[in-house]
Amino acid sequence: MFEFIRQWLTRRIINKSPISLEEWSQAFAALPLLKGLNEDEQRRLRELAILLIHHKSFEGAQGLVLSHSMVMQIALQACLPILNLGLAAYDGWVSVIIYPAAFVPKRSYTDEAGIVHQRQAALSGEAWQRGPVILGWHEAERAGEIDGTNVVIHEFAHKLDMLNGPADGFPPLHAFKDVAQWTEAFASAYHHFQKHCHKQSYRDIDYYAATSPAEFFSVFSEVFFERPELLKQHYSDVYEQLRHYYRQDPLTRLS
Repeated sequence: MFEFIRQWLTRRIINKSPISLEEWSQAFAALPLLKGLNEDEQRRLRELAILLIHHKSFEGAQGLVLSHSMVMQIALQACLPILNLGLAAYDGWVSVIIYPAAFVPKRSYTDEAGIVHQRQAALSGEAWQRGPVILGWHEAERAGEIDGTNVVIHEFAHKLDMLNGPADGFPPLHAFKDVAQWTEAFASAYHHFQKHCHKQSYRDIDYYAATSPAEFFSVFSEVFFERPELLKQHYSDVYEQLRHYYRQDPLTRLS
């Protein structure tokens, strides 16, 4: 009974969406990343995006006024990783905050001597555990161009990682998934990538992936969806793990 009511409410939200099919078509056309999706995948992605927009609060910061097209562009890319996982993968938080460009949060930290320091650095995106996803529109606007970087996918991948605690590059895996295989593939690739960063071997993969396992997972998720052939070529084991985790095969879709 409860499942029937939930499904009825979901269909009602989708059917009552104020965004027209023509607007959705324009949003899809503006994102080369989505061109390989078939009709059924496009429909399911559109419906997930409608539900995301309904259940999350999209807010402009520093005077930024959000248009339908801006919200749709972000929502479609945010829902691509969960196309076969479902909206429940983004449970536990409510807000997406968009700045006009890179934002500079002010952070405090205490060093080993007990001295408190202030640190400021420009960011294009950020995800807080049980808190908002924060994006800079200047970078989000250029996402989806199939260049190997995608700040929207990056930050929402952090949210998937945070489903089972602080981001550590180890999201909750599906039932019967071999945890040892995931651990071996990612640990081996992470150490290998760190070593090759010093040699500047992979200019097509953001070296930020080498800073922590959490960033490695998010950056490699970007590459998985944007440049799957690159990931398959250099780290085929990681590609296979992500293919099973996301239940998608972008290499087939984008080839």
